[in-house]
Amino acid sequence: MSTTIIRRRLIPAVLFSVILSSLHIQPNASAASLLPASGGRESAPSVYAAESSLSLVSSASQEEEVQLKLNAQSAVLIDAETGRVLYGKNEKAVRPMASTTKIMTCILVLENGNPEDEIVVSSYAAGQPKVHLGAPAGRRFRVGDLLYSLMLESHNDSAVMLAEYVAGDVKTFANMMNQKAGELGCEDTWFITPNGLDAKETAEGGEEKIHSTTARDLAVIMSYCAWKSPKSKEFLEITGTQNYYFTDLDGKGSYSCVNHNAFLNMMDGVLSGKTGFTGGAGYSYVAAMEEGGRRYVVALLGCGWPPHKTYKWTDAQTLYRYGLEEYHKEELKRPGRLEGIPVKGGIPEDGSIDGQAVLELTAGQGERGEALVKEGEQVEVTAALPEYVAAPVERGQAVGKLIYSLGDTTICTEPVYAAEDVKAIDYQWCVRRVVEMFYCHGR
Repeated sequence: MSTTIIRRRLIPAVLFSVILSSLHIQPNASAASLLPASGGRESAPSVYAAESSLSLVSSASQEEEVQLKLNAQSAVLIDAETGRVLYGKNEKAVRPMASTTKIMTCILVLENGNPEDEIVVSSYAAGQPKVHLGAPAGRRFRVGDLLYSLMLESHNDSAVMLAEYVAGDVKTFANMMNQKAGELGCEDTWFITPNGLDAKETAEGGEEKIHSTTARDLAVIMSYCAWKSPKSKEFLEITGTQNYYFTDLDGKGSYSCVNHNAFLNMMDGVLSGKTGFTGGAGYSYVAAMEEGGRRYVVALLGCGWPPHKTYKWTDAQTLYRYGLEEYHKEELKRPGRLEGIPVKGGIPEDGSIDGQAVLELTAGQGERGEALVKEGEQVEVTAALPEYVAAPVERGQAVGKLIYSLGDTTICTEPVYAAEDVKAIDYQWCVRRVVEMFYCHGR
């Protein structure tokens, strides 16, 4: 046999062995064993070995901190859509919140009850202190009517009636309140009563707890009530009503309610609010506002004690004006071309054996929305992508996301997709490549 023929037979055999060895493919491998260890198509994205973050836009430097003149011991103005603190004064300090508690009571009753249901006043509810509806035990009311009593006149006995209606007793209802607060990320809030009266208790583990929240947590709860709850429309309808009249179901008494949230008529765009006062909490207030697509919440705790009942209106106006004057909506800008990522076990675009398959990426094509920003602020866009994905990859497969953020607050996220198909290297492809190389070398 000639030297030329021997070389032609040895070269493809050696190449074929090297290729299969590098790819860990056995000549008799089954189709299933040729798939990536992650499970192939069914585990999209196939592999997230270590998420890497690529900053695409730098944030602007922080401006000098603004100092507003406020009476409240704790105060906050937040962007209701994202929860971002736009202005804060001791916004994380834990304090009693008085009847602002009732926004949580109201939304839980709306979400878990029926306005047309009947409530019979218990002796415990009838014994609640002023401010109260004053109905005797045994009197029957419609749930929907008591919600107006709760939110317009801030009746303490109505709060207990509604809590007992939903949960059977006040303690169980307080557990529901705390569970909802936890779901909303309000980790510094603790509810004991449905009406906000000053209270304390010993929690599990022996920890002493008081009925309390923070200005930031209270604002987040109002954001949920006004815009994010499935019952937000009903909540806004109740809390935006100026006057309401009703009778008990037996017609034995008539009741008139007047909304004590004067801020509703002080500035344009005020949608909802709740006042509160106890000796321990002082005056408290929380309000939801919307103007030109901008949604704000103001929360005030410890905003003076008698005779300074109007401090809360002054502070609320100061914070709301600050939000209107300093913040505007800005369209989120998608970054330019995203850098591709390697595809493990993928066929390179040029078909070479020693090449690296690279997946081209594209961001979502939907609406990105807008961000509430002030002059000098810039939204940062971060690409959260895997180090690689495993072949095969299909066009349109989600492989990561873009994160739009301001400081520590995420404004929104947007999926990143594969812009093309990338097939997996398999045994048949290796055979074809070796045959092609054999004939090319032979020539």
